[in-house]
Amino acid sequence: MTITQTDTAVLAVDGLRKIYNEGTDQANMAIDRVSFLVEKGEFVCIVGPSGAGKTTLLRCISGLAAPSAGSIAFEGEPLDSVPEQLGLVFQDYSRSLYPWFTNGKNVALPLAARGVPKSERAQRVTQALTSVGLGHVEKKYPWELSGGMQQRVAIARSLSYRPELLLMDEPFASVDAQTRFDLEDLILKVRRELGITVVLVTHDIDEAIYLSDRIVVLSKNPSVVKEVVTVPLGAERSQVETRSSETFLELRSHLLSLVMPNDD
Repeated sequence: MTITQTDTAVLAVDGLRKIYNEGTDQANMAIDRVSFLVEKGEFVCIVGPSGAGKTTLLRCISGLAAPSAGSIAFEGEPLDSVPEQLGLVFQDYSRSLYPWFTNGKNVALPLAARGVPKSERAQRVTQALTSVGLGHVEKKYPWELSGGMQQRVAIARSLSYRPELLLMDEPFASVDAQTRFDLEDLILKVRRELGITVVLVTHDIDEAIYLSDRIVVLSKNPSVVKEVVTVPLGAERSQVETRSSETFLELRSHLLSLVMPNDD
């Protein structure tokens, strides 16, 4: 699959290949010739069978891991390290927040690292926590909050420095079903209000359909892009009405046929 770069693409992945232990007897190709674009303001989900290299792909496009071949561009420039205007949210919120810092100090950490003045830092922390519905927990500690609230704090931290692109790796997998639905609606609200671009890795087909404008479907290992599926569900979505719509159910059937392990 080849891509044609556009002026509006925030992220361009072209012929990406990642080989672990390259040049040894234990060499393992996790990703092979993966290509796709993410346009400004899009919400793109990445799905695929278990072991398809979804997290490896996310690490490469975040700058945390170097590709073995191919190219990645962020806002038109080659990506060779983690860009300042990139936000990252991982599945394990309990390990990403420092329990000895208040929630406000946790959110302020990337701002301090970027040299944001203290007065502006305080304002941004309040804004970020308020945007995820947690303006009242700034002086509390992560361990005083539920799992879903801790993940909201982690999201607020990534939003505090106003990233151009937010990358999320299975961010709702460690919470209960009701909290997961709440967090899905939260990230759609934040995306709409702040106009940010989001790329989210998930193993949950229903979640991918509910959140996405487009879905990148990976094959089994070594991964290639099997298909990029457009999700024509509109901007306003409802957990009940959207998930029960005919379009949603048709997309679900199609995606399941693409990611089933025995499907070649």
